[in-house]
Amino acid sequence: MAGVQGFYPPRTATGRASLIPAPPWHYSGDLLTVEYRTDPGRVRELLPEPLELAPEDPGAVALIWADWQSCGESRAELLDPVRAQYKECFAVVRCGYRGRTYSRCVFIWVDKDFAVARGIHQGYPKKLGSIQMTRPHPYGPAPRIAAGAAFGATLAAADRRLAQAVVTLRAPSETNGFVNAHPMAHHRQLPAIDGKGLALDELVASGAASFEGGQAWAGDAELDLFDAPTEELSALTVEEPIGAYYRQVGVTWSGGTLLERAL
Repeated sequence: MAGVQGFYPPRTATGRASLIPAPPWHYSGDLLTVEYRTDPGRVRELLPEPLELAPEDPGAVALIWADWQSCGESRAELLDPVRAQYKECFAVVRCGYRGRTYSRCVFIWVDKDFAVARGIHQGYPKKLGSIQMTRPHPYGPAPRIAAGAAFGATLAAADRRLAQAVVTLRAPSETNGFVNAHPMAHHRQLPAIDGKGLALDELVASGAASFEGGQAWAGDAELDLFDAPTEELSALTVEEPIGAYYRQVGVTWSGGTLLERAL
């Protein structure tokens, strides 16, 4: 729109009120990942065409808690922490598209509005929630990142607890799991204003433009999912545990690739 600026609404003459800056977006965070197997039919229900079940281990799920500091290119948010810090919990499955395996976020909750806005742009189905996870610290009673350390994590939304986990670290690991290890395949969709179909309907792929990470740790997890009136995470029932992981990472996201456009 002529005369106004800003990457994301609200757009103004200066652009200062925009909820989020333009990419690239940078993240530093702690990730707590629990992987398990569910009924592949439950995963299939969450994959719109033209996505298919992953050819290998199609029922694998990763439920990931993350404690982030994030910022735009200026890094200004890091000195105004209310604009930089947030937590999220998200469920990832894998899918197939034209012979390639992708990761896909099927549910995700965050605790800040700017994180919701970024997700809408990227194709993540973000909702507001309450996310808590144990933070490591080298002093006092907090766990160290070492064998035997135990970390708790909880997820709630609309006053209902949806998930809880306890992860006990066992040993250093070469990976941070496999479910969330592929480029993401997401849909960017916007309903038409007259209610007739979609005004925007894109299948996109994206991933980290750059990545660095500390030593990953593998562990064992206890995971419970709970029913709620307006949530469906519990449908991805825990049929078989796979493993759990802890890792500190730094990531940059700077855009994606259009796979196909329906309109």
